[in-house]
Amino acid sequence: MAQQHLDPTAAPVPAEALAGYLRAQATEFLRALRQHRETGAGTAASEGSAEAARALRRAARRISASLHTFQPVLDPEWSETMRPELAWVSGTLALEHAYAARLEQLLLALHRLSGAAPLPVPARAVGTHPPATPDPAAPADGTPSAARHTTAPGTAPKAPASGATGPAPVHASAADGPPAVTAAGTAPADPAPAAGTAPGRAVAADDGLRGASRRAAATASVAAPARAGTRTAARATGGATAQATRAAGVSAPGAVGAPDRGNLTVGAAKAGALLDRQLTLARTRAHSTALQALGSSRFHGIADKVAVLASEVPLTPAAADTDLRPLAEAARERLVDAVAALPLLTAGSPYNAAALIHGLSPDPSPHPQDAPWHQVRLLLRLHRYAREVLHATTGQAPPADTRLLGAGEALDRHRDASEAAGAAAQAARTPRIAPATAYALGVLHADQRHEVEAARYAFQRCWQKEAIGMP
Repeated sequence: MAQQHLDPTAAPVPAEALAGYLRAQATEFLRALRQHRETGAGTAASEGSAEAARALRRAARRISASLHTFQPVLDPEWSETMRPELAWVSGTLALEHAYAARLEQLLLALHRLSGAAPLPVPARAVGTHPPATPDPAAPADGTPSAARHTTAPGTAPKAPASGATGPAPVHASAADGPPAVTAAGTAPADPAPAAGTAPGRAVAADDGLRGASRRAAATASVAAPARAGTRTAARATGGATAQATRAAGVSAPGAVGAPDRGNLTVGAAKAGALLDRQLTLARTRAHSTALQALGSSRFHGIADKVAVLASEVPLTPAAADTDLRPLAEAARERLVDAVAALPLLTAGSPYNAAALIHGLSPDPSPHPQDAPWHQVRLLLRLHRYAREVLHATTGQAPPADTRLLGAGEALDRHRDASEAAGAAAQAARTPRIAPATAYALGVLHADQRHEVEAARYAFQRCWQKEAIGMP
């Protein structure tokens, strides 16, 4: 027979529970801030620094949400001042991670749509920072002006820099040809054109895997690495074009780089290079913005107020006789009302394609039908944090609610897919990109909108489950 546990929130919950919860979160905020400073946040940022930044965001979100839900028992002027400041801290620190996760999601989707093996994006080495701002003079397709490199299997790097291990992305030039790939650490060679080929085109026939560099004209040489013992075959069509066969390049052991794009089509490889360029640039800027924010006088003022909160919570005089349960119930009712306004009937039908509506709209603003779902995600988070406050008197976390957990995960997937689709659409608006690149980005955008639809379906399935409670 299952043992029945009494609900600790059955009795009135005093405001002191909120005060203890806020003090605990303020202490966690200060602890994460100290860890962030000790582990380093500059160019030598470590994994510990990233974890400290996540802890800062978690504590800031919970304090801000509690100030919003339980505002009637708190000093109104103080809470109205602190809420936007904490939201600024959380939002600023979240941008860098969001851009990195978005790039990973899009690159994995490109591999899946191209029929290639879904390779995970290798994590950056500990002690590294986001790469420097790419060269603005690079082609519009998002590739740097210099050829990129990848290490061929069985080929030792030629004269590498001491201790240098770098990424091995595939070069995708602005021309219509396939991406040029050279052996890691070797300077791109410019082989002589094969006899009978058209001017401006060159076919790499060197079995030592040396690769070809771009020529001065708008055309490009095409070379691909092959596995040890595999020939590089060349063929010409109509005497005007020549293309080398591609083989998957394998990075050297210990090298940290981007996913292998050797099996991608020309358009997918260029689309990946363009997304890599744009999102890496955005991530670098977000990293710089976060460092400036953490060193600003505005953040220092917020940290001082949080330090005061860790010892003294500004409650109203009437808070001593206030029960927190009605305020938490009001947060739950706002969530229920927002969910009721969602098109759950449509979302419950698989393959309804409702998420693809307005997919060709020229408006670069976020998809209009996603806003209500994002609002539900925020209200669900407020409800979860309110439950944590009600159980603060027990000293334990609230009991796990699989319904809320599943719904929250589905809404997180919805948000991520929606933002990834927006990034693909923004990249497709880049001027002077090749038609194959634009086509690949269009397919990628549609795929992410289908992910949005799948997340809505999963949320509908989770939410329709009745919560089982004890009598």
